[in-house]
Amino acid sequence: MRMRVGRGFVAAACLVWLAGCQTTSAPDNPFLKLSDTLQPQAAHASASAVPVSPENIDSPPATPQLLGTDPNDDLSIGKKYFRQGSYGLAEQHFRKAVELHPRDAESWVGLAAAYDRLRRFDLADRAYEQAIGILGPTPEILNNRGYSYMLRGDYRRARTTLLLAQAKDPKSPYIANNLQMLDESARKAKAIN
Repeated sequence: MRMRVGRGFVAAACLVWLAGCQTTSAPDNPFLKLSDTLQPQAAHASASAVPVSPENIDSPPATPQLLGTDPNDDLSIGKKYFRQGSYGLAEQHFRKAVELHPRDAESWVGLAAAYDRLRRFDLADRAYEQAIGILGPTPEILNNRGYSYMLRGDYRRARTTLLLAQAKDPKSPYIANNLQMLDESARKAKAIN
C-alpha cells in the first residue's frame, strides 16, 4: 500500500513539474517548424489583427524573407548540422529546403556538400547541376565541385574544375587551398602506387 502511495506521489510531482515546461514553444528551439509557430501566434492575435483563416495561415508573407535568415528554417538548421559533422541530418534539412525552395542555389550547394560527405556522389552531381542551372558556374560552385572530385580520387577532373574556378576568382584563398590539397593528395597517391 505504501509503495502505491509513494509511486503516486512521485508521478504527481513529475506531472506538476512537466506542466510548467514550455521548451517546445521557445523561440530558440531549432526543431520547431514555421508552420508549428504560425497557428499559435495567429490564435493569440489581437482583435485588430487580420482574422484567422486557413487562407491567412498557409499563404506566404507579402515580402518573403531571404532563405537562411531565420535560424529555424531548414537551410540554417542544415548548415548547423553540417558544421557539427552530422551529415545525414544536414542532408535531410537541405533536402527539405530544396523541396520548399527549388530555386535556392545555396540550399542545392549545401545538399551537394552533404551528399559528398555521405559519399553519395551520384546525388551530389545532380545537386551541383541544379545549382549551376540557377546561378551558372560560379567560382564557389566550381570550387565545391572540384573538392567533390578530389574526395572521389578523380584528380584530373578536380584539377580542371578547380582551375576553372581559379580563372573566375584568382584571389580566392579557398580555391588556392583546394588546389594545394589536390597537389598533396596527388603526390601521396603516386607515392602509394
